[in-house]
Amino acid sequence: MSYCVNCGVELEASLKECPLCRTPVINPRELSKETPPSPYPTDKGQVEVVKRKDLGILITVVLTATGVTCLLLNLLVFNAHLWSVLVIGCCLCLFVFTFPAVYYSRTPIWLTLLADGVSVMIYLFLITFVTTSAAWFWQVGLPVVIILTLFAELFLLLAKLVPLGVLSCALCLFVEIPAFCVALEILLRHLLERPFRITWSAVVLTVCVIIDFALITILAKKRLRNEVRRRLHL
Repeated sequence: MSYCVNCGVELEASLKECPLCRTPVINPRELSKETPPSPYPTDKGQVEVVKRKDLGILITVVLTATGVTCLLLNLLVFNAHLWSVLVIGCCLCLFVFTFPAVYYSRTPIWLTLLADGVSVMIYLFLITFVTTSAAWFWQVGLPVVIILTLFAELFLLLAKLVPLGVLSCALCLFVEIPAFCVALEILLRHLLERPFRITWSAVVLTVCVIIDFALITILAKKRLRNEVRRRLHL
């Protein structure tokens, strides 16, 4: 038999509070069984997801406003150099780079890579307006971007035609890297009017050729290939 600690009324065992004074009835033996209430709210709040269209409008407005205001500031205030073309070029590149993710996610990858390369070419061309000579653009800048774009498209084509694993992708990269380095050194020597020869790119070429032969051997031997994949968790 139990009694209310406040008014002394006799209580039934099933009561949760005193029927007279409404004092809560607590059984000391059951305190350990009760789960303390959480100090944090139990209702989970949810923030509305930003729509891709709204995000695209925001990015377009910000980039356009940045380019236009910098152009006006360049023409009306700081007009010693045409520096605003650099900002406009950056805004153009950011717009092209974010287009597949924000504006149209179904853009083919090869078209995205091509658009990225063209935007970089345009940006480098705009830089010629603030330099004393445009020879670096036509002899180095433009060819380098074209080569990189072609290499990226070639890698994408191989990945589409042939299922490439990690080792196969590494082989393709170590074939393209020395080819790019050799082409870059040739272009730089042509720009600087130096004799045709390869120096630092020959070191890169040698190292990559060794790695390529090792990768080809691993890919050709099934047991060796499986062992490498197992040990590297590929």
